[in-house]
Amino acid sequence: MNQKYPSILLENAVNEFAKLPGIGRKTALRLILYLLRQDNSMVESFSEALLKLKQEVKYCSHCYNICDDEICPICSDKSRDASVICVVENIKEVMAIENTMQYKGLYHVLGGIISPLDGIGPSDLEIDSLVERVSQGGISEIVLALSTTMEGDTTNFYIYKKLMPYDVKITMIARGVSIGDEIEYADEITLGRSILNRTLFNESYKM
Repeated sequence: MNQKYPSILLENAVNEFAKLPGIGRKTALRLILYLLRQDNSMVESFSEALLKLKQEVKYCSHCYNICDDEICPICSDKSRDASVICVVENIKEVMAIENTMQYKGLYHVLGGIISPLDGIGPSDLEIDSLVERVSQGGISEIVLALSTTMEGDTTNFYIYKKLMPYDVKITMIARGVSIGDEIEYADEITLGRSILNRTLFNESYKM
């Protein structure tokens, strides 16, 4: 049974909020009604922040992390170990690993993982740019830190095969992160230990 709304404006707003992942129509309605009770200045600040984010946010030209400038603060930090690159799915994993304070290298954000069922192939991700970074030299280790799901493992193996021609050590985070878990939801202690106790990729899988 379709929900009837007393206002077409309300219905349109609910329809837009309900397009967000994890937001159903009931939650969308609750959020809209909350915003209606707020001062105009609060709603204007809210909408302005979203619009400014969409229009002005940048992606680091080195690692593809979200940032405000051409190069993100991590890549421009001279104290980081530029010879080690941690490969992650998206910015949420960067934030999760940074919160552990156990990793001092750089990152490479793929922008997703290989998932044929969702129509996502290698060409849709920043894999070629990772290979390009490695081919330029100066990289001693690639840390694969993707979620321990079938899609994550598929992406790990694809990257491993692409990087085999290069003289670079390829490791993956230790399986302290349970099989099937997503990196962003792992607690900081477990994730930190997984980073520190990473293992060689070719010793983790039977090729």
